[in-house]
Amino acid sequence: MRIGFAGTMSVGKTTLVNALKEMEQFKDYKFATERSKYLNDLGIPLNTDSTLLGQFVFMAERAAELMNENIISDRTIYDVCAFTFSSKSIVWHNKETLVKTGMLLTDKYDIIFYVSPEGVEIEDNGVRTTDPDYRMKIDAVIKAMLKEYPPVKVVELSGSTEERCAKILQSISL
Repeated sequence: MRIGFAGTMSVGKTTLVNALKEMEQFKDYKFATERSKYLNDLGIPLNTDSTLLGQFVFMAERAAELMNENIISDRTIYDVCAFTFSSKSIVWHNKETLVKTGMLLTDKYDIIFYVSPEGVEIEDNGVRTTDPDYRMKIDAVIKAMLKEYPPVKVVELSGSTEERCAKILQSISL
């Protein structure tokens, strides 16, 4: 299965992927987790400063992940597109073109888990923004895109890490 976690920053996507790594049911899976610090160190602007070139790098990463049969990623095409739409430096036509191109790949996911920010405090990792308004803007765009470009299957997650993991296992029946 190709499993992706979609959601705004600091909602626990990486925490969930790391929790799944420890489970026997996922022993044959590859895992892709947060690379923000690495990419930022390469000079790729993140968050509100994201550029068209940077978003192409992020899109290429997500596309490369989808070439695997059994992959679990803490980012999805939807996340890339939400940050693209929310970028201040990318002109509208380029935003629209990149997003429409990205949406051609969403049917490659077997399941998308949308991770709600409800009840989750913003954690400062030194790379991502901690602006609560920007966080909610990204969340709203991701939810709108999931509705406009629905994946094969989407499941909303909330609650503790343990509750979220239980819902994941129930949803994929491994």
